[in-house]
Amino acid sequence: MRISRINRNETGSSPVEQDLSLLDPIIAKNKGKKGNLIPLLQGAQELFGFISKPAFEKLSRETGIPLSDMYGVATFYAQFRLNPVGKNIIKVCHGTACHVQNAVEISESLEEVLKIKDGQTTDDRFFTLESVACLGCCSLAPVMMIGDQTYGKLTGNEAVKIVKNIRLAENN
Repeated sequence: MRISRINRNETGSSPVEQDLSLLDPIIAKNKGKKGNLIPLLQGAQELFGFISKPAFEKLSRETGIPLSDMYGVATFYAQFRLNPVGKNIIKVCHGTACHVQNAVEISESLEEVLKIKDGQTTDDRFFTLESVACLGCCSLAPVMMIGDQTYGKLTGNEAVKIVKNIRLAENN
């Protein structure tokens, strides 16, 4: 399972333009309510796919919630992303059943072909690769998910073929 520190140079840095005014209805709905921090962050992420530094700053400025509190919550919960993700998120299961069936081979094969490491996104933002603790498909081990599609009983080569076919389908 992947556990990594946030690189200060990467946190919230985004070449992606965002219309921060889209946050206004989310702020209006949650401003002043008890326990509003997580719904605010979830709303921002749902809009943009991740929470950028400018989005954090607007939320903080307009709700009065300190940036440190927001970053503390966003970095604690795995559901929040501080960097843009790819169109297709590849989740490779590294739970016990998948681990003993060589899930590491799947991750390493995908890292090699995509030229990214676990937790990173391809330059074209087409794929993001993530190791996850369990996908709940132990009888299909080793398993990966791309979007809502599950692929089981994989080898590294099979995982690479699936990813290449997804990219080919997109280009056609």
